[in-house]
Amino acid sequence: MQLILESLFNGVAIGSVLLIAALGLAIVFGLMGVINLAHGELMMLGAYSTYVTQLIFKLPALKPFYNAYVIVAIAVAFVVSGIVGILLERSIIRRLYGDPLETLLATWGVSLILQQFVRSVPLAYGTGLVVALLIGMLLPIGLPKKLYEKFSGRIIRLACWAISALLGVLTSNSLSTAISKLGRASARNVDVTAPSWMRGGFDLWNITFPITRLVIIVITLIAVLGVTWFLKKSVWGIRIRAVTQNRSMSDCLGISTETVDVLTFGIGSGLAGVAGVAVSLLGSVGPNVGGSYIVGCFMVVVLGGVGNLLGTIIASFAIGIMTDLIGAGRLLTIWPDMPTPLASAVDFFATTSMARVMVFALIVIFLQFRPAGLFPQKGRMVEV
Repeated sequence: MQLILESLFNGVAIGSVLLIAALGLAIVFGLMGVINLAHGELMMLGAYSTYVTQLIFKLPALKPFYNAYVIVAIAVAFVVSGIVGILLERSIIRRLYGDPLETLLATWGVSLILQQFVRSVPLAYGTGLVVALLIGMLLPIGLPKKLYEKFSGRIIRLACWAISALLGVLTSNSLSTAISKLGRASARNVDVTAPSWMRGGFDLWNITFPITRLVIIVITLIAVLGVTWFLKKSVWGIRIRAVTQNRSMSDCLGISTETVDVLTFGIGSGLAGVAGVAVSLLGSVGPNVGGSYIVGCFMVVVLGGVGNLLGTIIASFAIGIMTDLIGAGRLLTIWPDMPTPLASAVDFFATTSMARVMVFALIVIFLQFRPAGLFPQKGRMVEV
C-alpha cells in the first residue's frame, strides 16, 4: 500500500508539471490549431523570470521579503511570457493562419532565436529589454482618454515607446551594477533556490512528501481552477468558446475574433511562463529547459483530446503515473509474478528517459485506435 501511495504521489507530481505546461498549449491548439513549437521557450522565459526575481529579492531593500519571491515570480513570469506570446501572435502567427506547416516551421525558428538570445545576451540587458517591451505595450492602455483626444494615437505610441526604451536602459544599468550575480544567461545552467518554507518535507503514513512538489501541485490546481472559471464564467471566456465552436458565426455576431486570438495566445503563453516557475524549482535553468517538455506537452494535448480541458488533466496525470511506475521500477515490485518476457521489457525501460520512450510508444499505439484522443471535441471543427 505504501508503495502504491508513493507511486501515485510521484505520478501526480510529474503529471502536475506536464499539466501546467500543457494547459496553455491546449487552449491555443484547441482554438486556433496552431502548432507552437516555441511553447517550450516561453516556459524557459518563465524560468529565467523566476531566477531574475530571486536575484532582485536578494537586494538589501527586499531581502526581508525574500521568502515571498515565488509568489511575485508567478505573476512576473505570467506577464513576461504572455507579452512575448502576444508579440509572437501579432508579428508572425497572425500572417500564417491556415498554413500549419509554415506555422510549425516559423515557431520552430522562433524557438531557436529565443534559445540563442538567452545564450548570447547578458541577463541584465535581456531583463531591460523585457521591461521595455512590457512598459511599451501596457503604458498606452493606462493613459486617460482625454490625452488621446488632444494628440494623435501615433504620437502617443511613439512617446510611450520612447519612455519604455529609456526605462529599459535604466533598468539594465541598475541591475548590472547593483547585482553582481547578474552575468550572462549562457548555456551554463543557473539555479533557483527555493525559499526556506519550501525546503524539506513532512512524513505521513511513512511517506515523505517534498514540500516543493506539493507547492507545484497547488499551483497547478489553482491554474486549472482559474482557467476553468475564466472559460466558463467570464465574458471573454464565453467568447473564446464561441470562436472555438464556430469562428465565422462568432464574427457575424460581433465578436472580434482577432482580439480573441490575441487574448487566447497571451493567456496560453502566460500559463507556459507559470510552468517555467514550477520547472525552475525542480532543477537547473538553461536555454534548453523548455525542449525537454515540449514533446510531453503535445502528447498530453493529443491524448486528452484537442481543446478538451478535462482530457488534458486526465492525460497528464496518466502519463505522470505511468512514467513513475515504469521509470522507477515500481511496476516490478507491485507485480512480482510478472511473466519473464514482460518483466525483462519493463526492466529495460526502468529509467526516466527510457520510460518516456515507452509511454510515448504506448500513446502512439492508443492513438491508432482512437485518433481523436480520450475526449474528442464535440461540435463544429475550428475554421481557420
